[in-house]
Amino acid sequence: MKKFRPLLVLCLCGLTLSATVAAQTPEIPPASASAPEAVDLGKTVPTAEAINEGLFPDDKCKELEASGFKCMGFKPAIKYSLPATSFKVGSAELPTTLKQQLDVFADVLKTKKNSDRKVRIIGHADASGTPAVNQALSIKRAESVRDYLVTKGADAAMLVTEGVGSADLKNPANPKSGENRRVEIGRK
Repeated sequence: MKKFRPLLVLCLCGLTLSATVAAQTPEIPPASASAPEAVDLGKTVPTAEAINEGLFPDDKCKELEASGFKCMGFKPAIKYSLPATSFKVGSAELPTTLKQQLDVFADVLKTKKNSDRKVRIIGHADASGTPAVNQALSIKRAESVRDYLVTKGADAAMLVTEGVGSADLKNPANPKSGENRRVEIGRK
């Protein structure tokens, strides 16, 4: 059964036109549906604009309101997974590709100094160690990322770190897979 939705209402010189089309696409789930997973950056280096819009979508509303428009809402902030397989087993050392990605995050974060907003850095480990070792390693990974961002100009007070060990595997079918060794960055 086709559903019909109004597609366009256009007002020109007192003339109102209206068009209706058949909607053949499935319904979009409500905003209260489960939050999307983290966006995996892989080895790509994002643009500062993409990171700014992903972490701070509410800034667009502030820009609209400053221009005299009313903001009717914005997309939720994105959580980024940096990058799958970036860390060596048992290591919190930041590889070159990860540093290149973090440089872009730092460029964005240093423009948000003295803000009450928080950015959460979550360290993850694969299941190759004991739970205690994995927990400690995941914390070290998150702290390594925070420390790097701070040396690049990010406000340390804005960054919150946590480690989840191997409790949140990206690839549970292969618990020792490199893609489980990662750091995620998102708004708190």
